[in-house]
Amino acid sequence: MAKIYYDNDADLGVLKNKTVGIIGYGSQGRAHALNLRDSGINVMVSELKGTNNWILAEKDNFAPTSTADLVRKADVMMMLTQDNLQPAVYENEIKSNIKNGQALGFAHGFSIVYSQVKVPSTIDVFMVAPKGPGDLVRTQFLEGKGVPCLVAVEQNPTGNALKIALAYAKALGGTRCGVVETTFQEETETDLFGEQVVLCGGVTELIKASFETLVEAGYQPEIAYYETCHELKLIVDLIIERGIQGMRKVISDTAEYGDMTRGPRIINESVRQEMKKILKEVQEGTFAREWILENKVGRPVFNALAKKAEKHLIEEIGAKMRSMMPWLKKTR
Repeated sequence: MAKIYYDNDADLGVLKNKTVGIIGYGSQGRAHALNLRDSGINVMVSELKGTNNWILAEKDNFAPTSTADLVRKADVMMMLTQDNLQPAVYENEIKSNIKNGQALGFAHGFSIVYSQVKVPSTIDVFMVAPKGPGDLVRTQFLEGKGVPCLVAVEQNPTGNALKIALAYAKALGGTRCGVVETTFQEETETDLFGEQVVLCGGVTELIKASFETLVEAGYQPEIAYYETCHELKLIVDLIIERGIQGMRKVISDTAEYGDMTRGPRIINESVRQEMKKILKEVQEGTFAREWILENKVGRPVFNALAKKAEKHLIEEIGAKMRSMMPWLKKTR
């Protein structure tokens, strides 16, 4: 079983006399910076000058700077740019400015696990990964709560990397509800697998396939959208709140019987074998190499697939049906 840390396990004092630098003021970066500052930590942020994020940082009363300048001044740094941008940011801004004894943090292990960023052995390397979007990290903090986080240490030359990581997680609000210890490799491989097999790849293909099956059988696409896409949120919310069996206790007996008897016919042994193949591609670095190359050559496959997906009938019908749901406008 994983080790879980709470407020009493973390000491904010570890960061009190240090400057923490947030690299990238996007959704996560903004939440991290604001929460840390509200926790009494001295925070500075870096962004590309003149961008919307730079302007937002100024509105939030930060004085954004370049990443190179941030690295020269900060004691602890958190890399919060997108995975595909991190190698360039590190090579161009961080590598020549980083000093022995500093600590460099990540919210995802991709760049470290797949050697896209190679940090000197004299630098602490840690991870604090909130399991929720930046907006939720911020709102939960303001409500006196928190979002669970993962914590990991990859390099620990000072002997303080875990203490720094836990203090950082506490400043985010994560230790209020629990911070789960993992490794960079475990976080990265399970994250990629989950995205590809369930959260993004598996779910979207299941939705489209079931939608297409109904439409091809002559059912109205509007009705098919309701039954295969829109109502998914109700089920997911119930699972998150109550667990799988808790969800089954709320739905009708008819739906529960159909779930338990027909579900295994959809997710059958051939699907499980394909899942194992995908996991192996993640573990062996096949997917990482493919994605890294895709970015180097201008994302031709990514762009073509995205363009094709935008033209799917479910997108046209979905936009039409969502326009009939005024409560969704609040979250767009």
